Amino acid sequence: MSATLAEKILARACGQASVRAGEILTARLDLLMMHDSGGPRRVASRLEKLGASVWDPDKIVVVSDHFVPAVDMESADILALTRNWARKAGVTHYDMLGICHVVLQEHGHVQPGMFCVGGDSHSPSGGAFGAFMVGMGATDITGALVTGEVWLRVPQTTRIQIDGQLADGVSAKDIMLMLCAQHGMGNEGRVFEYGGSAVQALPMHERLTLCNMAAELGAETGIVEPDAITLAALEAAGKPFSGDIAQWRSDPDAAYAAVHRYDAAAIAPYVAAPHSPANSRPVAEHAGVRVDQAYIGACTGAKLEDLRMAARVLAGRKVARGTRLLIAPASVAMTAQAAAEGTLATLTEAGAILLPSGCGACAGMGAGMLSAGEVCISTTARNFKGRMGSAQAEVYLASPYSVAAAAVTGHITDPRQLLGEGA
Repeated sequence: MSATLAEKILARACGQASVRAGEILTARLDLLMMHDSGGPRRVASRLEKLGASVWDPDKIVVVSDHFVPAVDMESADILALTRNWARKAGVTHYDMLGICHVVLQEHGHVQPGMFCVGGDSHSPSGGAFGAFMVGMGATDITGALVTGEVWLRVPQTTRIQIDGQLADGVSAKDIMLMLCAQHGMGNEGRVFEYGGSAVQALPMHERLTLCNMAAELGAETGIVEPDAITLAALEAAGKPFSGDIAQWRSDPDAAYAAVHRYDAAAIAPYVAAPHSPANSRPVAEHAGVRVDQAYIGACTGAKLEDLRMAARVLAGRKVARGTRLLIAPASVAMTAQAAAEGTLATLTEAGAILLPSGCGACAGMGAGMLSAGEVCISTTARNFKGRMGSAQAEVYLASPYSVAAAAVTGHITDPRQLLGEGA
C-alpha cells in the first residue's frame, strides 16, 4: 500500500505493516527530549509519587537552555535540580551548550525514520532529518518517560511543493511566514511535508526552520525527506546513518490531504506584524515601521546560517542610532564557528551586542526583554502579546536578513535593497 513518509515512520513505530490517517495507535519511542523549563522540574515529583523510573536512559536527552545562565535564585535552583536529576537518572544531559532543538541535531540524536517526542512545542525541528518528532506537555512526557510509548491519532499529510530558486535575501523563515499567512495556525492533525527542488537545495539549518515552524501552523509536525545533505549533517555530527534513506520518502502515489505548489522565485521577504505569525505580509507592506530593538536569536533564527545572513547585511555598516541589535547564537558550537570564520567579528563591529546561547528573550527570560511601548523586530518564531516582555510591547517577526536590515536603518526595510547596494 502506498504511504506518506509520516505514515511509514509511524507504521514502524507501531509495529505494523501500514497505518492510515485517523487511526488511533500506540507507538514505541526512539528518543525523548526535554529541557530545564518543562523537564525535571515538572516530572521529577510525579515520577517520585508514582515510584517509577525512566524506561531507557539511553533514549532520553535533557538540555538546559531556558534558564541559562542563571540570573536569580529561582533559575539557579531550577538548573541545579535539572543537573541532579539527569545525573541520578543516568540520561544524557547537555548543560548550557545551546538551544535544545539545535543541540539535539548537532550531536546526531535524530536520524531518518525515527519516532521522537520532545517536551517543547518546537520539537518538530527534528523532522528536518526525516524523522517524525512531535512536542508534548509535561503530563504526556511523564507517561512517555515511564513506558517508552505514546498513543496518537495518525495525522493527514499536507505536501508543500516549492520548486525553483529562492531570490537573494529570501530564506526559509520567509517561506514559513508566507505559509502562516496563507494557511493560518489551525492545522491540527496535519503533518506538513516540505519538498521540491528549492527545499532540496536548502542547507540543514534552513530545513530546521521549515520543520520548527510547523508548530506556528498548528500542525502536529513538519518533515523533509532525507537525502545526501541529511547524511552529510549526520556524518559531521559523528553519528553517520547506517540505514537506507531510500525507504524514508513518500510513495509517488501517496494520498495527501492537500498539495500546495509554489514558485520559489516568487516568494518575497515576509514580516509578521503583532501579535500573530499568521499576521504576515510582504516586507514592503511594513516598510518604515520604527524599531527600538532588533533581536537575532532562538532556535528559528540564530543558527550559523542565520548569523551568516545577518553578517551579509551588516558588513561595513553600523547599527542605527537609537536602535539596539542583540544576538544570541543558537549554540556554543555555532558561536565558536562564527568566531573562527569571522562572522562574529562582522556582527560585533557593526554594533551588535552578543548574548549567551539559550532561549533568552524569545521565551521572555534573561536579557533582551521589552518594555511597554517598545517595538522589536525578531527572528523568533512567535510574537504573541507579552511573549518577549511587556504585553504593551510590539514584536514583528522576520528573517535574519530583514532583522539586520532594520537594525541598520532603524526601521523595517526590504533587505534586498541593502544586499543590492553592497557594503
